[in-house]
Amino acid sequence: MRGSPKVTIYTVAERAGVSISTVSLAINAPHRVSEQTRVKVIAAAGALGYRTASARRPVAGMRIAVAAPFTTYQTYFRRFAGMLLRARETAIELAAHDLPSAASAKAPLLDALPARGGIDGLIVMGVPLGSAALRASRDAALPLVLVDVRRARPVGEDPPVVLLDDEAGGRLAGEHLRARGHHHVVYLGEPLLSRDYIAAGQLRMRGLSDHVRITPIVCELDADPTARLREVLSGADAPTAIMANHDELAARAWHGLRAEGFSVPGDVAILGFDDGPLAQTLDLTTVRQPFEESGRLALEMLIDTIAQPTRSIQRMELAPSLIVRTSA
Repeated sequence: MRGSPKVTIYTVAERAGVSISTVSLAINAPHRVSEQTRVKVIAAAGALGYRTASARRPVAGMRIAVAAPFTTYQTYFRRFAGMLLRARETAIELAAHDLPSAASAKAPLLDALPARGGIDGLIVMGVPLGSAALRASRDAALPLVLVDVRRARPVGEDPPVVLLDDEAGGRLAGEHLRARGHHHVVYLGEPLLSRDYIAAGQLRMRGLSDHVRITPIVCELDADPTARLREVLSGADAPTAIMANHDELAARAWHGLRAEGFSVPGDVAILGFDDGPLAQTLDLTTVRQPFEESGRLALEMLIDTIAQPTRSIQRMELAPSLIVRTSA
């Protein structure tokens, strides 16, 4: 029925034969999709009587809290930038709240919601919520969306979530390194102190291991991995490449090994994960995350959740892409 509140972005995506992110782009950033795709999406939306959340319910003046380990991982600012661009279209107010990194805590579950008075919704990135926080959100009828959060164990009905396909990112890296003749690779990651969540690095290693043999090395958040890398790379049957959990860690490895006399990519290839200004400056081969898009889609999902709280489909998973440069 035209105008039915049960028609969602997911319904339009199915009708048009495209992804939900493509539907969102066609509506909110039509310059980023082809004319053929835009026409197909708009036709599907029109036939179904779909209107965006902002059209179904006024959102100007909404106040949304966004909580993330901003000061630990600069990439969360890029997700936040995507939200800011989307919020600007509807005059939504975003309030940032910094959290400790999940990787640095034995119990990283966030059991107390950020104290933001008068908020209409909450987006939490990078840190899983405990049962107390989830209950508080439900009791307060506070719409909630998670980004980059995979709980190890579900607690009732999990909130809507936006994720990257980290395992696919690992496979992209593994395929590339294998094609370049690398069969044994160091995975340079960060500590996992808690079993309350599934770290992205675990999934990336799983995908990477589909194509190459892995020697994992754990590096503390601010530590120098050079000594351990030198030891591993100098041994018998030594790895010939390094994949780091993120570009900053890859840059640390590159800097330290260069000081030890290793050449990149001559002696060892180095591949990162994220793709930001640092990777571009270093000419680092890396796996690109669509940070800005994931932030924009998270806010879009929250707006849609506020407008239609009974939606049954609550998960978006975005695809990474491999950016090949000179380091690997």
